[in-house]
Amino acid sequence: MRNFKPSALSCAAMLILSACNFAPKYERPDAKLAQAWPVEAASQAQSVASLNWESLYPDPRLQALIRIALEKNHDLRLAIARLQEARALWGVQKADQLPNANVGVSRTGSRTPPAVLNGAQQAYETNNYSAGLNLLSYEVDVWSRVANLSAAAKASYVATEEDRRTIRMGLISDVANAYLQVQELQERTNLAIDTVQARNQSLLLIRAKRDLGAASDLDVLTAQGALASAQADASALDRQQQQALNGLKLIIGGEWPANLPASTPLSTQSLPPQLLADVPSQVLLGRPDVRAAEQRLIAANANIGAARAAFLPKIQLTGALGSASPSLSGLFGAGTKSWSFVPSLQQPLFDGGRTSANVDVAQARKVAAVASYEKTIQTAFREVADLLVAQTTLQDQLQAQNAYLKSQTERLRLVQSRYALGSANQLELLDAQRDSYTAQQNAVQVLRQLFSTTALLFKALGGGDEARPQDAKNS
Repeated sequence: MRNFKPSALSCAAMLILSACNFAPKYERPDAKLAQAWPVEAASQAQSVASLNWESLYPDPRLQALIRIALEKNHDLRLAIARLQEARALWGVQKADQLPNANVGVSRTGSRTPPAVLNGAQQAYETNNYSAGLNLLSYEVDVWSRVANLSAAAKASYVATEEDRRTIRMGLISDVANAYLQVQELQERTNLAIDTVQARNQSLLLIRAKRDLGAASDLDVLTAQGALASAQADASALDRQQQQALNGLKLIIGGEWPANLPASTPLSTQSLPPQLLADVPSQVLLGRPDVRAAEQRLIAANANIGAARAAFLPKIQLTGALGSASPSLSGLFGAGTKSWSFVPSLQQPLFDGGRTSANVDVAQARKVAAVASYEKTIQTAFREVADLLVAQTTLQDQLQAQNAYLKSQTERLRLVQSRYALGSANQLELLDAQRDSYTAQQNAVQVLRQLFSTTALLFKALGGGDEARPQDAKNS
């Protein structure tokens, strides 16, 4: 038999065939985003690229809680496990692009009884020993079916990595918001407790005046009602604070750790920086949830190519190279070389529409992936736009609220002076106390909302200090 020597033409044909890919050309969907946000950034606004979460949250206790959460949070640990699984699945799929071989040593023995051998006097026994390198069934990826499956697996892995980044960024934001809520409720509870003490003293004073005939029973009842209202408010705020603390413990993944650094009250912290948002297309395409949605779209696109390739012939190669001998001692002797080569060509003829249905499934999943990507990016645009508006308006609201608090504090001081001189009655004093207390409570709430908005905006703008994984389509 003559040795086969491939010609230059046949080699070129194989190269051309090996480049065939039936996956649709990937094009990023046009999300039709606006070219500007609904509000302009302040002149002193900072870019998210120049910040990390440590500089955004200077409170040492909050920093310690975030670090604990990044280590112990259950959702993040689950995301890491899923990432490891996706990476392993990609490795399994990628291995199909390479030939699989193993080394084996085997013995085959058989015995045929004399009755089967047409009157032979004794049984016929044979032994065969073999050792060699075996090429397992390997698909020549002419139509890029295996390559597309590998590309889809890698895109799924990258999407899972982006999911982990989304959970990590969300965890940092969740810890900050939960901690800020605990701080807000703590300060508001303290205000309520101070108010309870002040109104209790006022009640004692009015009762003493009534005993002297300088106050009426109506004045006592009014003071008792004001005290009861403050006590109810203090109890409600204390309950909310303890529930918020329980929620924070759940987020960080365990019990409240000991020896935490001292916290910094909200009222004494510097106002958070205003964050700068670049043009929408640059901001949103860098968000991990948007990138994850795009990677799933890339995977769906590659799966279409794999499904289409199933219509075409499949070339399978199997073979072995080694040594064979009827005795173990002569296994590697002269003349024992053995080999086998079994190429096969399989062309689907009839499968009841299974292959066609698989293509329809892949195309439907791509349509769903496009819709999911567009919804994700449009939702992200609205989220950032809402937070930018909140950042601007809360700054103005806090300034106005502080001015209102200042005026109510001064009003209360004047009414208290007049009440001491007898020129103001108890109802005027109670009204001034109530307005001052409400103004203090509202000021703390608005301040916490401003800090929380900054934390959410930092997350929405893709803030963080982690390097992004390489895109699946770029490798």
